[in-house]
Amino acid sequence: MNQVTLSVRMDENIKRRFDAFCADAGMNASVAVNMFVRAVIREKKIPFEVMGEVDPFYSEKNLAWLDESFRQLENGQVVVKTMEELEAME
Repeated sequence: MNQVTLSVRMDENIKRRFDAFCADAGMNASVAVNMFVRAVIREKKIPFEVMGEVDPFYSEKNLAWLDESFRQLENGQVVVKTMEELEAME
């Protein structure tokens, strides 16, 4: 099997900590990266959860508030106001 080189840029401190972890686990960074790549290929996904910034709309508190609002709507517990009435409430 032919070998190729993969070059990755990262923060020097992160690399030093990663190397220390790998040494404690009895391997080197190359072995660890190969394990990661093989897991990606085998599982056809990143083998851990990757998340971006969480949208506050989907927070547990907001979703509970929306559920309660829909429940009230379904039970006819609604108040209808015009835009002028809402502005007057300010």
